[in-house]
Amino acid sequence: MKQKDALTVLLTGRSEAGFAELIGRMIKSKQLAFDLVCLKPEVGPNNQRFASTMKFKQNFLDDLMRTYREADEIRVYEDRVKHVKGFREYFEQFNRDAATGGPSATRKPITAEVIQVMEMAKYLSPVTEAAEIQRMINAHNGSLGNPSANITKSPYGRLELSKTTFYTGYLLSNADAVRIIDNIFLPLISSSVADTSEIKFMSNSILITPRSAPKPICDKVGGLGKVVRWRLTDTGHFEHKLWAARVSPLDSSVVIHTDNPEPIIVLGMRKGVRPADANKIRNWTPVTKDDSLVFDTVVGEKTILRVQEEDVARNGAASRGGKRRFQSDTRDEADTSTRDYRDMQQHRPPAPEYSGGRPPQNHNNRHYNGPPPPFRGNRGRGRRGGRGGHGRGRGRGPGGRDNYASRYRSLDDHAVAAGSHDNMMDGRGPGRGPGGGPVMNY
Repeated sequence: MKQKDALTVLLTGRSEAGFAELIGRMIKSKQLAFDLVCLKPEVGPNNQRFASTMKFKQNFLDDLMRTYREADEIRVYEDRVKHVKGFREYFEQFNRDAATGGPSATRKPITAEVIQVMEMAKYLSPVTEAAEIQRMINAHNGSLGNPSANITKSPYGRLELSKTTFYTGYLLSNADAVRIIDNIFLPLISSSVADTSEIKFMSNSILITPRSAPKPICDKVGGLGKVVRWRLTDTGHFEHKLWAARVSPLDSSVVIHTDNPEPIIVLGMRKGVRPADANKIRNWTPVTKDDSLVFDTVVGEKTILRVQEEDVARNGAASRGGKRRFQSDTRDEADTSTRDYRDMQQHRPPAPEYSGGRPPQNHNNRHYNGPPPPFRGNRGRGRRGGRGGHGRGRGRGPGGRDNYASRYRSLDDHAVAAGSHDNMMDGRGPGRGPGGGPVMNY
């Protein structure tokens, strides 16, 4: 911005009608000075309608480069992997046309660089976040009888928040999960795994029971918020596809419960296996006294909040899906509780999860690949669709922004989908018990 011979542009696919005022306030609060601030119009200057955010941005860049014909270079900073690829392909084609006398020959080729940047997510406190989502739902519901108030042109009916609990467990704090990954899991796989980017790092819970624990079991383990201290005793693997650790309470008099044959922490796993496959491990290696770790857990629930249409909830779609999802050997624990290693290291406060209609955090492939770890882009949702990804409200659509699993859709796309638990954000409970673990108890 301080460079006098450079034109600085903020280019976003957010709509003018819905986001111009908000983005203006954001720019002002950061004291930024762009030469151009460009949001996606409902209709382009040539009366064109843009099929996607990428089409709009490419159209804009085309006009920009033809307007500034003597410009020698252009740099684009982008955090969405698919858009990075799309911009690079676009500039390559633009320069080929310019060099061969094609449609772009009205100007010379330009040196183009597309720089992928990491999104720095910030999280509200769980209570604040849930209240803000509810406020947006209330505003949406209040606009249904007044078309002029529906400035985002949302096609949805009345919405509501619904709660889904994946499992009850002894939940580890971020700091303890990092300790186990660094001191136990990484040394364990260093000799057998060449590429750790294909592994989901977990190390964050000991299963008590799928879904919410029945009251007798909850009472037996001391109730939500109960702190239990454990020692890691053995490690093992299942076909070098899943790695786990056996643990035991430091206080042998403490009453514990697990639906597994014994208390186990799944450390990490490849695709194609499930957390329940840890029960297939036959050979366990005791850890040395120096390597044994002691850590605290808090009894809590892995819970998400979904934004969905009211009629979906009344028709029982969520509960029907639950029969399929919440088996004791499902992947819920793996797919929904794999944490972003960066977030664990920074000990970010926990935040509730939302299945749709939520601005992102996603979030890159939540994998740890040594320092520095690779990061995923925005946390996402399945696109609206039934089981096959077509209809509204429920299902396992691959969806997400740009049709990437585990990415969110643009707010302009208005995809308030129930989505599947396979594409949810990583778990951050709305409160922290005395032991440092999240306590999911909305």
